[in-house]
Amino acid sequence: MKNILLIISLFAICVGVKGQTMKGDVRPEVLIETTMGNIRVELYNETPLYRDNFLKLIREDHFYDSLLFHRVIPDFMIQGGDPSSKNAPKGAMLGEHSLGYTLPAEIRLPQIFHKRGALAAAREPDDVNPKHESSSTQFYIVYGRRQGEKGLQRGRENLEKLFGDSIRMTKEMEDVYTTVGGTPHLDGAYTVFGQVVEGMDVVDRIQHVERDANDRPLEDVRIIRATILRDK
Repeated sequence: MKNILLIISLFAICVGVKGQTMKGDVRPEVLIETTMGNIRVELYNETPLYRDNFLKLIREDHFYDSLLFHRVIPDFMIQGGDPSSKNAPKGAMLGEHSLGYTLPAEIRLPQIFHKRGALAAAREPDDVNPKHESSSTQFYIVYGRRQGEKGLQRGRENLEKLFGDSIRMTKEMEDVYTTVGGTPHLDGAYTVFGQVVEGMDVVDRIQHVERDANDRPLEDVRIIRATILRDK
């Protein structure tokens, strides 16, 4: 009887540990409904500051509802999250506003990088932002063409400049960049905090709309609403 109880107890402990592990691996998911279709993204638990900030903006403030994708560049990325874009007139230059705080960088290389579909935080340039702190609200979704050796080398050189020998481009990163696509030259300088899991066809359509000299779409591409499908 004691042996049976011991086995049952050990089984219960194993099940509990397994359940905790599975729960810890679950990533929050957000649905971004746009005027050109829906994009579903998951948020990385490895970047908790950005995960929690993004969820808070959606959960408590419905912050992204009615904002624009105000900057799109073919074969590169689409960007949104400027609060001033909600009621912006046609042709107005956007991208200078967020909320009154920034987030410190959460770089998680080489596991998390700028592969196609990466959700990352926009920020001010290096000359005024040497710590690579990010906008509290503005984000971009990477499209990124498939890279050849020139693109890979640019990424390697950037990593060496930022980290010396401590972080290098891995074989896995090279394989993804050459077969799927992405933007390796942004690695290490911008925080990636999520990934598109459905709707890359929508991202593709958005990046190819007609745009003005500031890369703003001539016809507004609007986020209708952002909702949390699965919380942390």
